[in-house]
Amino acid sequence: MAPAFVEETRFGNWFLNTGTWKVHVLARALNDLQRLMPEDARRFPLVLDVGCGFGHSFAELARRFSPDLIVGIDADPGLPDRAGAAAAECACAVRLHATNAAQMDLPDADFDLVYCHQTFHHIVEQDAAMAEFFRVLKPGGLLLFAESTRRYIHSLPIKLLFRHPMDVQKTAQEYLAIIRGAGFDLPDASISLPYLWWSRPDLGFLEWIGIPVPQNREETLLNAVASKPIYRA
Repeated sequence: MAPAFVEETRFGNWFLNTGTWKVHVLARALNDLQRLMPEDARRFPLVLDVGCGFGHSFAELARRFSPDLIVGIDADPGLPDRAGAAAAECACAVRLHATNAAQMDLPDADFDLVYCHQTFHHIVEQDAAMAEFFRVLKPGGLLLFAESTRRYIHSLPIKLLFRHPMDVQKTAQEYLAIIRGAGFDLPDASISLPYLWWSRPDLGFLEWIGIPVPQNREETLLNAVASKPIYRA
C-alpha cells in the first residue's frame, strides 16, 4: 500500500516556487475555474485550501473571493515553515493546519468553498478525502477541483522529476466519478479539460511548429466546479 504522505523531490519543491507554477499552473487554473462557477458566486467568507503547500494560492484566493478566513491544510509536517510567510502576507486571515485530507478534524458544514488544486493526485485515500470535502462544505457550497490525470503523472518527465503515489492515479473520468459518488452536483457544463502546453509529452513543441492538437487523446488535466446540494433526498 502506498504511504499516507509522499515527500516531494528537491526539484519538485523548487518548481513549486517558480513563476511558471504561479502563472501557468496556479493562476491559469483559477481563471478557468472561475469561468465555470455560477454567475452569482462572488464572495466566500470561509475557504478551505487543501494541499496549500507553500501558500502561493492564498493571495489569489483572497483577491478573487474576498474571504474572512482561509484555512490552509497540508500533510507536510513542515507546513508552518513552508507557508508561514505567505499566510502572514495575505490580505485576509490565514490559519495553517497540518493534517491528512482524508481525516480532517474540522467541523461539519462549516466552509463556503473548498479549493483543491494539484493536490488530489498526492492523496492516497482519495474516496475518503472527497467524502471529507463534502462533509466540511456548507449546503450550497462549492468545490473547486483542478487536477492532473494519470496520463500526465505517469509520463516519463514527471516520473523522473517528481514523486507521487503512482498506484492511485486516475483518469479524468475516474476523478469525476469520485466527485459525483461523494454526493456532489457536477453538471457537464461545469467541467473543463484543458490541454495546456506543460501537460503534454512534447511540452507544446508540435503545436508550436504547426501540428494541430490531437482531438482524440487521453486527457491530462481536469478542472471542475461542483456544489454540495442544499437538499438531499
